[in-house]
Amino acid sequence: MKNIDIHAHTNFAAYDNDRDDVILRAKDSGVSMINIGTQYDTSKKAVEMAGMYDTCYAIIGLHPIHTTATHHDEDELGEGNKSFSSRGEIFDTEKYKELAKSSDRIVGIGECGFDYYRNDHDTKQVQEIAFRAQIELAIELNLPLMLHVRPSQGTYDAYMDVLNILREYKETAGDTLRGDVHFFAGTADIAQQFMDIGFDMSFTGVITFAKQYEELIQYVPLDRIHAETDCPYVSPAPHRGQRNEPVYVLEVIKKIAEIKQLPIEEVQTVLLQNAKRLFDF
Repeated sequence: MKNIDIHAHTNFAAYDNDRDDVILRAKDSGVSMINIGTQYDTSKKAVEMAGMYDTCYAIIGLHPIHTTATHHDEDELGEGNKSFSSRGEIFDTEKYKELAKSSDRIVGIGECGFDYYRNDHDTKQVQEIAFRAQIELAIELNLPLMLHVRPSQGTYDAYMDVLNILREYKETAGDTLRGDVHFFAGTADIAQQFMDIGFDMSFTGVITFAKQYEELIQYVPLDRIHAETDCPYVSPAPHRGQRNEPVYVLEVIKKIAEIKQLPIEEVQTVLLQNAKRLFDF
C-alpha cells in the first residue's frame, strides 16, 4: 500500500458493471481505498467489499442528504430506483453499532454532518439529530468521524454549525473525538478551527483545476492533509467528464506535491502515514 484514497464510493451503483476491474486497476497502481457509506444499504455494501478485497476498508454512516426524502442520484442508488428519492432514513444507532462490530476493517463513522446546499435549512433539525447520534457512536467505539459539510451557496454556515456541535462534545470526549473534513472547501481560518479540535482536511480532484484551493493547501500542514477522489464524482484533470475512480487519487497527490513544492515520494509517504494515524490501520 503506497497510496490511499480515503473517501471513495465504489460501493455505489455506478460500479455495478465493472467493480472488480476498478478495484484491480487501483491495486495495480498501489492504491488502497476507504469506501464510505451514505445510508445503511451502502454502508453494508462497503463492509461486504472490505471483506472481499484486501485493498478496501469501510466507513459506515448516514449522509445528511439521506435524512429526508429529498434527493436521488442514479450513480448512488442505481437506475432501478428512479421512482423514489432518498427514503429519509432515521439513524438507528443499535443497527449501525452491530454493523460496526461485524468487521475489523471498519475504520470510521460517517459521512455525517450538515448539507445546506441540497437540503433546505428547514431540515437542519433532522440532520442534527442524525449527526449527534453518529458523533456519539464514534466516541463510544473510539472511531474517527468522516464529515460531510456543504454550506449554503456563498456562505460558510454549515462549517460553523458543525464546529459548534463538535466543540460541545470535545469538552468531554477529548482526543477520542477526531476525524476528517471530507472535500474541504472552507477558508484557512475555518481549517485552523477544525485542526484545533483534532480534525484533518481532505482534498479531491477539484484541486487539479480550481486554483482557489492552492492558498488553502499551502496553509494546511502536510501532516494534516489527506487525498481523496469522492468517486464517482469530480474527476481530476486530465480525466474530467469521465466517471471518477480511486486510481485517479494519484493525480490529487501529484497536485498536492506540486502546490507544496515537495517531491511526490515525500508527499506519498506523509499522506500514507496520516491515514494510518487517523484510521488506525
